[in-house]
Amino acid sequence: MHLKYVLSTLATASALSCAPAHAAPVADPMGRPAMMVRAPDKAFLDGLAHAGKRLVAVGEHGIIVWSDDDGRSWRQAKVPTSVTLTAVQFPTPRQGWAVGHSGVVLHSEDGGETWSRQLDGVEAARLALRDARASGEGAAAARAVADARRLVQDGPDKPFLALHFRDALDGFIVGAYNLAFRTRDGGKTWTSVMGQLDNPKGNHLYAVQGSGETIYIAGEQGLVLRSTDAGRRFERLDTGYNGSFFAMALPDAHGVVLAGLRGNAYRSLDGGTTWDKLDAPAPVSITAIANRGAGALLLANQAGQLFELRPASRALVPLKAPALPPLNDIVAAADGSIVAASVAGTVRLPAAGVPVAAASPVSITEK
Repeated sequence: MHLKYVLSTLATASALSCAPAHAAPVADPMGRPAMMVRAPDKAFLDGLAHAGKRLVAVGEHGIIVWSDDDGRSWRQAKVPTSVTLTAVQFPTPRQGWAVGHSGVVLHSEDGGETWSRQLDGVEAARLALRDARASGEGAAAARAVADARRLVQDGPDKPFLALHFRDALDGFIVGAYNLAFRTRDGGKTWTSVMGQLDNPKGNHLYAVQGSGETIYIAGEQGLVLRSTDAGRRFERLDTGYNGSFFAMALPDAHGVVLAGLRGNAYRSLDGGTTWDKLDAPAPVSITAIANRGAGALLLANQAGQLFELRPASRALVPLKAPALPPLNDIVAAADGSIVAASVAGTVRLPAAGVPVAAASPVSITEK
């Protein structure tokens, strides 16, 4: 699985190992509200997004924080679950969704200050089995039913890892082992789309993005899928790379940039028909890509390095920055600063590149 989720799991296990040996049983984290902590912006944070002018970040133990001053200060949200959250998106300044471990899907109607639970892994497995049974007959349908039955038997042990809402009603959520669901009514109901994906090995799905009627999904072992009819049908694309893709961005109507394992990055200028490998200076997994404006992209990796990709360039250009911890997500704030979610909390670097508040550096080596 993606390195940042491995680190998240280790962080959670470490915290549990510090509990008293004879402590009272701990309630199920899926149903236990997130604890309010003194410095929530220093927690392990996985995902980061704009909610209009506001920034919202999500991470371990159900912690969600939000900032109205471009990442200078943060406040903790009220969250009904303590499971680790992996990704967040706001298609409007008020309406937003977050996904995470145990198949949890959360919804906010107030820009990320308070959240409610819409879905969990138990219900998702039940829906997957329902939709697989209704998919028809034949070998493919039989496999879908068998896969869905295993989801039910396994329980809520699989995370959602990414999401894309094209508006306040229509959205996709994807995750480990080919988990993929869609809502058309703002999360009131969900439908499994696992059977629509050409993913017979059940590879993990790490990224989903869309532009208009076109939806892209990327994941493990070079898997890239594209729909040109708003998600009704998906086809498999060949980038020429068989490693995992962890991050994706759509800089314009026809552009797609994918990046992932060991710093490998690819770009298409024709909607995924043809691909070019980009020059990357560091063989470290790239975990996040963000639009910087004017067609330029920001990229972040697990060594705490930042890069820029310009429209006319085929190379990732390193940005001068202080030593940073491994970075899990990144955005360009409204004031031009760079704000990241990391294993040690939020990091903010002004446009000039001088940090206002950066977490302690963490060394990491990839093999």
